[in-house]
Amino acid sequence: MDNGMESMLDTYLFETNSLLDNLDEMLVKDEKLGDFSSDDVNEIFRIMHTIKGSSAMMEFGSLSSIAHHIEDLFFYIRDKGIDSLSSQHKKELFNLMFRSEDCLRGQVEKVESGEPLDTDMDSFASEINNFLKKISNADGSSADNGQQEESAAKANADAPAPSASPDGNLPADPSAVCFIHVFLDEGIGMENLRAFMIINSLKECELDFRYYPENMESSPDSCATIIEDGFYMAFDSEEMASRAGDLLCTQNHIRSYELVAVPEPEPEPVVAEPARPAAVAEPAGQAAPAASEAAPKPPAAAVKQGTPVKQNLISVNIMKLDDLQAIVGEIVITESMVTSAPELNQLNRDAYDNFMKSARQLRKLTDDLQDIAMSLRMVPISGVFQKMNRIVRDMKQKLGKDVRLTLIGEDTEIDKTIVDSIQDPIMHMVRNAMDHGIEDEANDRIRAGKNPQGEIVLSASHTSSEVVITISDDGKGMDPEKLLAKAKERGILTKPESEYSRKEALGLVMLPGFSTNQTVTEFSGRGVGMDVVKKNVESVGGVVSLSSELGRGTTFLMKIPLTLAIMDGMKVTVGASIFTIPIANIRQSFKILTEEIIRDENGSEMVERMGSFYPIVRLHQFYGISTEITNLEDGIVMWIESSDRSFCLFVDDLIGEQQVVVKPLPAFLNSFELKSFGIGGCTILGDGNISIILDVPSLHSAALENM
Repeated sequence: MDNGMESMLDTYLFETNSLLDNLDEMLVKDEKLGDFSSDDVNEIFRIMHTIKGSSAMMEFGSLSSIAHHIEDLFFYIRDKGIDSLSSQHKKELFNLMFRSEDCLRGQVEKVESGEPLDTDMDSFASEINNFLKKISNADGSSADNGQQEESAAKANADAPAPSASPDGNLPADPSAVCFIHVFLDEGIGMENLRAFMIINSLKECELDFRYYPENMESSPDSCATIIEDGFYMAFDSEEMASRAGDLLCTQNHIRSYELVAVPEPEPEPVVAEPARPAAVAEPAGQAAPAASEAAPKPPAAAVKQGTPVKQNLISVNIMKLDDLQAIVGEIVITESMVTSAPELNQLNRDAYDNFMKSARQLRKLTDDLQDIAMSLRMVPISGVFQKMNRIVRDMKQKLGKDVRLTLIGEDTEIDKTIVDSIQDPIMHMVRNAMDHGIEDEANDRIRAGKNPQGEIVLSASHTSSEVVITISDDGKGMDPEKLLAKAKERGILTKPESEYSRKEALGLVMLPGFSTNQTVTEFSGRGVGMDVVKKNVESVGGVVSLSSELGRGTTFLMKIPLTLAIMDGMKVTVGASIFTIPIANIRQSFKILTEEIIRDENGSEMVERMGSFYPIVRLHQFYGISTEITNLEDGIVMWIESSDRSFCLFVDDLIGEQQVVVKPLPAFLNSFELKSFGIGGCTILGDGNISIILDVPSLHSAALENM
């Protein structure tokens, strides 16, 4: 696939997925209300029309076919009115549309993964057609009637194309009083479909006109024509053209447009080519100068008219943002190296003061640049949250439970990479709340003094350097005693039951192979899930914990860093080495006395903190680093915590807190599996030295296994 086709495919996938996301949100919202609004019916028709056209252009037949049949269905509903459907028909329509969305998403996922698309969509198409037949009381066995109505309704717009005028410039439309000639932005891709979307937007505003090329939505060949010579809209009155000119100012991807008067009918043998006015159309759509004044065709770089075209958003490949973030990180490191260079000590006082003044301004600018680069990667978490509506909706129907989903903090922003990583954990915890948390019978809730309708609350909020996401339900909660009994039955307890605290007992649900379901269902019972959730959250530097009260409900809490590119860390020394520990994992740093140290049955060192005892990991012993500080009283002990794992780390000294740019380890080190030894990455310090960033969860596992 060449770069041009690959770019078009990326654009197609982005826009199609966005349209399906909009469709999903619309369907969930309307189903809660029990009805479609007329605006939503029109919007669904437009979505399907766009998917049909773009899929046909990309030669994805199955996608185009299904979208075409749904478009026929909604053309009929739009024509007859949504109120013409009975409540039962509307319920069937919702179910049909959800299945249609799933079908389209399945085909899009195959496109994304490079798999061949389904070739036989007749059974699903027949299901759509049968529903159309049911609501229209038609005798036909397909949606041909709907297509015929659509053809009749579009008779004016789809009239046979007149032959080009002798000058080969304006379309030969005898009834046209004037034309609007539109040029699109360069290099946007799928020009014929983008032009047709503009046409549709104007027609939705009850404008009556014809457009050329008239087959742009179904003919990919029209792309070249539109790129080279734009497209035309023919009007029967100047007033209608003026209204269209006003609306064109609000459309995206338009480079320029102009109002063109129809040439006088008298023959002009001297002029070989009737000119097109070069003047840009006025915002109010006033007529351009008469076409009798010859003017050249506007060049590709024609100046846009006075009223700017509205375009507030732009899609950018995430790899470009990664490259930008990497360059900004290098700038931050280089700036730190320059300002801490030892040669500065050789400057005189005035020169040094001037340099530091400039350096402070440079630091301010690099901080602003760093913030902007980070903000470009930040996206609202609403996209993930809204998808949970569909999960709850489907499970409500299959499980027969009455549950509402409450979303809080949808506008909270988080790094795009992290959003993609936490979608599956959030989905699993919502499914877990639906299947395990909420009571099976409404009567059980009533007897417990609860609302018969269960509630799942999904919320997100910001702290200084992380996002806190909670998934809570008001269901039956978890019984620690039953969890311990189930864990004992499965043989996954590591110590006697009596030694487990309530928090440790609840944490058993996150162990591999643990499940409280007696039978395997569609949603759970295989012992796979919460351990994967925990692993996925920790893979992006987050922690997950849970709390539960029997009879009151369960709450899962995730703390996720805002970004993986930059983190706040504490620099510590061990011998000649410098390590960086994420600030989010540090509970305390303290000095220790010899008499405070106790030993367990294996002879390992432990220290008491806030009523609990934690093992001490000597970092110099674990990594085999030579150091003069081996006495615990001479160094610093740091209480480190990650999720449900806590321990103390012995280091030589603290250097201080610093925001660092996280760098991945070189690829040639991958074979050593350094992550399993507590090494999560590295960063470059201001003096050019490298500092190893510790991965606390894997360090805990590796250190305690080797003690």
